[in-house]
Amino acid sequence: MKKTLLIFFTILLSLSSYSQIIFEEGYFIDNSNQKINCLIRTIDWNNNPTEFQYKRSEKAEIKTANLTTVKEFGITNISKYIKAKVNIDRSSADINTLSKHRNPKFEEETLFLKVLIEGEANLYQYLDNGLIRFFYKKEDSEIEQLVYKSYKTTEYKIAENNHFRQQLLNALKCPDFKMNKFKNLEYESKELKQFFIAYSECLGQNSTIVEPKEKRDFFNLTIRPRYNSSSLTLVNATYNSKDVIDFGTKTGFGIGLEAEIVLPFDKNKWTLIIEPTYQSFKSETTNTDVSVIIGGELMSKIDYSSIEIPVGLRHTFFLKNESNIFVNISYVFDLNSKSSFEFDSSTSANTNTLHLETEQNLAFGVGYEFRDKFSLEIRYQTSRELIKMNRIWSSDYKTFSIILGYSIF
Repeated sequence: MKKTLLIFFTILLSLSSYSQIIFEEGYFIDNSNQKINCLIRTIDWNNNPTEFQYKRSEKAEIKTANLTTVKEFGITNISKYIKAKVNIDRSSADINTLSKHRNPKFEEETLFLKVLIEGEANLYQYLDNGLIRFFYKKEDSEIEQLVYKSYKTTEYKIAENNHFRQQLLNALKCPDFKMNKFKNLEYESKELKQFFIAYSECLGQNSTIVEPKEKRDFFNLTIRPRYNSSSLTLVNATYNSKDVIDFGTKTGFGIGLEAEIVLPFDKNKWTLIIEPTYQSFKSETTNTDVSVIIGGELMSKIDYSSIEIPVGLRHTFFLKNESNIFVNISYVFDLNSKSSFEFDSSTSANTNTLHLETEQNLAFGVGYEFRDKFSLEIRYQTSRELIKMNRIWSSDYKTFSIILGYSIF
């Protein structure tokens, strides 16, 4: 099990490293106002960047640009950043280090601000290790921070300075805006974006929302037929270790229906998956050299079918040309019905039957997806015990699958 996990995470890290060196179409504007089209390395910036890597063409040398050389840069259909000299308040929001002063403490800094909305008024965002600040700009005015600050009162209670509401009330006037629209406004991205869009619409203008185009829905349903190669051995624990009944490797087909729920972070790269799947394994074998019989032959037959329910986590690496690579790990529940193991001896008229009671196991998969519609996955399942709570017999059931997928929703 440990070796299997090590191999899986080695594959995951290798694919992750590969995915991190993808360059997307973009541009930057240098200090002489020259716009340069280029390819920019896509990175999941959890904080606003201070630099970025680019190259002029696929085969060109990779270079680095930063705040001292660039005024603006963007990745097509993903993000846009502008350089700005602004006054920013970096007061901590940590309850243990809250300021006792209500007013912000501004310091002048040059930053790359992320553009969220462009319209009659622009909205920008700055993130830095948990610190979040929003800025706005109207017409030809300077970029100004929208003020929000948590602080401790003299009674050691936590209070909030929501001056940003007054700023917006003064700067972005619209006859349709009621006072409650300002009073109930929260200092968070979704509500502020909606507010700035509404302001432009009030003036009869459209807004440009600068954000990634989603590459997948938040819920996907996929039909997944598969080719299975399964093996099974049984061991009689009451005798010596050579008492093994090997049913060999059998091939067959199964089918599953996968539900995938996209998690709302890290650019939709993580998903929860659940996939009820039908599978079966049937085999017969004859043994002459086991200790459970004295002379004669032992005839064994297995008839095993079940509904597997893998529940897991998938990580997707978005590539170019509408292609994706994904890896997943699942915990597999197994529901079997009327499955059994039968054996009888040529020296006895009695047939012994064991009802199968299966345990859970793990499944690891690596796959390729095209246009969020078609997929191919290779999956390996670790050993599954089919006869749990039995002191005489133990089993080793493993499956390797090649799975095709077609998304229907």
